[in-house]
Amino acid sequence: MILLMNPIRKISAGTITDTVKRLFIEANTELGKDILAAVRRARRKEKTDRAVTALKQIEENARIALEEKAALCQDTGLAVVFAEVGQDIRITGGDFSEAVQEGVRRAYRDGYFRKSLCDPLTRKNTGDNTPAVIHTEIVPGDRIHITVMPKGGGSENSSRLYMLLPTAGTEGIRKAVIESVENAGPNPCPPLIVGVGIGGNMDRAAILAKKALIRPLDGKQRDRRLAKLEREILADINRLGIGPQGYGGMTTALAVHVMMEPCHIASLPVAVNIQCHSARHKTAVI
Repeated sequence: MILLMNPIRKISAGTITDTVKRLFIEANTELGKDILAAVRRARRKEKTDRAVTALKQIEENARIALEEKAALCQDTGLAVVFAEVGQDIRITGGDFSEAVQEGVRRAYRDGYFRKSLCDPLTRKNTGDNTPAVIHTEIVPGDRIHITVMPKGGGSENSSRLYMLLPTAGTEGIRKAVIESVENAGPNPCPPLIVGVGIGGNMDRAAILAKKALIRPLDGKQRDRRLAKLEREILADINRLGIGPQGYGGMTTALAVHVMMEPCHIASLPVAVNIQCHSARHKTAVI
């Protein structure tokens, strides 16, 4: 009996570093076309001068950042990386984690981005915006899918985790998300993208909520139940009247994205990860 084995593909640590560097520079300077399209649609719907002006300024800021290769926001974020690593890969010339960290160092150095990481107690800056937060999954295949997300402190501070009772149900989930956005007010720089993670456990719900932010605004929610929930929560959020940059208006959020997994019978974890209008993320496949 002959066993056929998949050939192992070699990827150098240097290639990973170069890719991560490029993605973080692009993410910090190029606002996604899906975000810009949503901002333009919102501007056409708004009825007050203040809301329209705020949305125009977001568009102008994005144009200048792209042309000048400058940061979209002075808060260039904590570096978050989602990586799907194929099981038929061998990384040569170094280890995966350090290759990613080096890519972050080079991006923030060469892009002249603010380095925002510090010791939680002494507040001494780490000096190079590392360590990045890396979420790695081993998947079939011989490719590496890398998505980077520079996550700003203002929006992250407005995020919340709820450990609800199972009896809270869908209505409890909806109330938790609305409460999070209402309490945040203008602090996370609306219009927002709101990621919601339902299920798993405490830490998994939080990861799901952050991962939900990666989905393009024109991407489709495949679960009909969740699509309905997303529409309902988005409508509720926009009725709050916080509006663009907190000036009032119809557009407090551009989208609500939900990811869900099974959870323990005794719990209902719900995480709300709020993202500002500068929803920065870029993806590459090696």
